[in-house]
Amino acid sequence: MPEATTIIPVILSGGSGTRLWPMSTPEKPKQLLALTADETMLQLTARRTAGETFGAPIVVANARHADEIEAQLLGIGVSDWTLILEPVARNTAPAIALAALAAGEDAALLVMPSDHVIADKAAFHAAVQAALPMVEQGWLVTFGIAPHAPETGYGWIHVGEGIAPRVHRVARFVEKPPKDRAEAMLAAGDHVWNGGIFLFRADAFLGALSVHAPDMLHAAQQAMLKGRTEASRVHPDADAFAASPSESVDYAVMEKAERVAVVPVSMGWSDLGSWDALHELSACDQFGNACKGDVVALETENSLIHADGVRVALVGVTDLIVVANGTDVLITPRGRSQEVKKLISAMKD
Repeated sequence: MPEATTIIPVILSGGSGTRLWPMSTPEKPKQLLALTADETMLQLTARRTAGETFGAPIVVANARHADEIEAQLLGIGVSDWTLILEPVARNTAPAIALAALAAGEDAALLVMPSDHVIADKAAFHAAVQAALPMVEQGWLVTFGIAPHAPETGYGWIHVGEGIAPRVHRVARFVEKPPKDRAEAMLAAGDHVWNGGIFLFRADAFLGALSVHAPDMLHAAQQAMLKGRTEASRVHPDADAFAASPSESVDYAVMEKAERVAVVPVSMGWSDLGSWDALHELSACDQFGNACKGDVVALETENSLIHADGVRVALVGVTDLIVVANGTDVLITPRGRSQEVKKLISAMKD
């Protein structure tokens, strides 16, 4: 293994973030919002992989967000990047294939969603360094989040035999489990959450695609071959990319490939998948309230109130989530914010 392998961050920014409606919208999804800090989720993700260990990032995103993404990268001092603009959404595996083709076969790719929280950056970097020796040998590595609850909203990974310091073979991937199964896996102590963060060489990933999803690889290759590049922006061919199957990287590759490893890590991770998750991460006042914007809260406890553009006033309530953005207002009891998707569906109907 070379003494210093340059790692290319691949930031997946194609998601619509519907679970954080009404702040997150298709026009300005969750990753482009400042939710946990003064900087946006995308900016925090890019900062996490700045420095001499890492090369210029590749961002894979929806074409409608191109200007905003570039402005946000410039806003934190990033001056060099590749922005691959998906002509149509095809899930994570085809998006990563585009990035792997752009990066070149010998690149080590650190694939990250653009909208996750990692509080302990040092622990994250240490896990990446632990994975690198196996990555150089052609292994596909994922990072398993040390679980602290019987979470049913995440996939899990059964941690197998150790193959290097801190690195284990993946025994198997587990789909989002029912509560009793999640409790059993947590108690057993040999399972981790699937955080959706990966490290592998581009050639190893593309090689696995050629075996397990050849139609997807062909579509990505044709999309890049027939596409065009304008400065830092890459426009894959729309018709060629639309021909790709729409599959997650877990389903298309990680669950099927032979040499797949996991590095368990505790790094203050959250996928920030709901308003409840944001409340857990937020600094609260002495009454357990997390308030942002023009908010007046009297005799109110254990609530999250976000106001953008309007004043929100509450009195005598507890355990509520109230989010106002423009003309849209969400009100739900704490513990039920995962059901926002139901609301989105109902409003479409």
